[in-house]
Amino acid sequence: MTAASQPQERRRDLGETIQALREQRQNTLSTFCSMTGVSNPDQASRDLADIPPAALQEFLNNMVDYLAMGHFTIYQRIVDGKERRSVVKDAAQRVYASIGETTDVMVEFNDKYEHFDGAESDQQSLKEDLSRLGEMLAIRGDLEDQLLEALLG
Repeated sequence: MTAASQPQERRRDLGETIQALREQRQNTLSTFCSMTGVSNPDQASRDLADIPPAALQEFLNNMVDYLAMGHFTIYQRIVDGKERRSVVKDAAQRVYASIGETTDVMVEFNDKYEHFDGAESDQQSLKEDLSRLGEMLAIRGDLEDQLLEALLG
């Protein structure tokens, strides 16, 4: 491989990584919407039908995969200082703390409901938490897109 082809290969690899992350995010959003019966995650309300444990588990698995993919493929590169472009550094400076806040909410949600058994007594709490989580998913997507667009530059 020539030195000239290395930047092109890195850009191609980055583009593929970003596409994979966006696909995983879309998969997460799709399972959220399917589980809750809404067309957009930030529309989730407390008036949802009861959530089956299997549907919640599928969503949690997708969400954790999405969080891990973002962290280990995109965000870790920035945190480790491997990104030199100022436009990316500036975007990261603007959005990274807020992305971290959404991550915290999602991890807390996963930890709270990873052993959910569908008990009626837990359904109302789950519905309230899903409403908040839907908002976080929407916010995260917007913030993440700002960073990804800077990376694609």
